[in-house]
Amino acid sequence: MKGYTHGSGFFAWLAGGRRGLEGYLYVLHRVSGLALLLFIVAHIFFTGTRLLGEEAWEAVMATTHSPVLMFAEYLVFAAFVFHAFNGLRLVLVELGFAVGKPERPVYPYKSSLDSQRVLTIVLMIIAGALIVMGGFELLKFPG
Repeated sequence: MKGYTHGSGFFAWLAGGRRGLEGYLYVLHRVSGLALLLFIVAHIFFTGTRLLGEEAWEAVMATTHSPVLMFAEYLVFAAFVFHAFNGLRLVLVELGFAVGKPERPVYPYKSSLDSQRVLTIVLMIIAGALIVMGGFELLKFPG
């Protein structure tokens, strides 16, 4: 397309482009997946201190009650919930649900994103509600 450059590298990967909300959700899906992978590696490392003896284990466990790590635990929970529900959305779309009926490619072109938008909004509202409820539980908000 004339006048439109796709770019390359990290910034092209990060930008949702012309895909709008779904494109940005896809980018967040990648970021949350990488964050969960990082958490798993850190979890295995910290759990591995158990092999160094009871003193090392107790020292690591003493640090887990800090407010910073409790907030990090909440972020891991939020990343998990978002990743799960967005992954469910991606699987449903790949299987053909909420894509709409095939139509002739006649101008003005119709996008299947319009039929996917309802599924996207419903799943993201459910994910958001679970993330907020998890915040009340994990962060011990008064109420």
